[in-house]
Amino acid sequence: MRKSRLTSVMQATVLLLLSLNMATAMADRGGHGHYDTRHHHNRYYPSVGLFVNIIPSGHHVVRYRDDPYYFHSGLWYRPSGTRFVVVTPPIGLAVSVLPSFYTTLWVGGSPYYYADGVYYAWRSAQNSFVVVEPPRESDVVALPAEVSQQFIYPKNGQDEQQQAKDRYECHRWSVSQTGFDPTQPSNAGSAQNASQRDDYQRATKACLDGRGYSVR
Repeated sequence: MRKSRLTSVMQATVLLLLSLNMATAMADRGGHGHYDTRHHHNRYYPSVGLFVNIIPSGHHVVRYRDDPYYFHSGLWYRPSGTRFVVVTPPIGLAVSVLPSFYTTLWVGGSPYYYADGVYYAWRSAQNSFVVVEPPRESDVVALPAEVSQQFIYPKNGQDEQQQAKDRYECHRWSVSQTGFDPTQPSNAGSAQNASQRDDYQRATKACLDGRGYSVR
């Protein structure tokens, strides 16, 4: 009887600790957020309007029309009293770095970078990545997961702009060599397509290897 009661107490304690951990996790996220699946970005973000007391260390300070914005891991903050609030950056704001996690898109032959509902494009005149208007969905070409999620390591110091260009051009070359385009919805499911997909992946890796990348 005593052992049974002890077991019940231990089980209740474990359940309480689990509940507290879940509550703490929700509080840390402000109790609300969203999972961004646009363009297969697939990443969780706190919602715009969330208030925080402290901005994570390592953030970047960007001024736009004399107003300060704080940037960290794809999130933008503005001061609000003694706290900070998550915001959407204004069109035209320029920043020297991209988010730590982003999805590369192609619009009219030029690379765009997407994260948490915000689109960035490189502007040479400003030597920065600039927040731009969302492109029309019909104009967007998203690289397939085989390319966009490959881990490539530049051997020759290629910058982010060059890496995006090489990824896209290797995708186009692989399509021309294998006749298989994984961006097309019809290219899924059959054994033949699975074989062509493998050929496409090998071609893409070979192309990137030839351009000075280590691919994993």
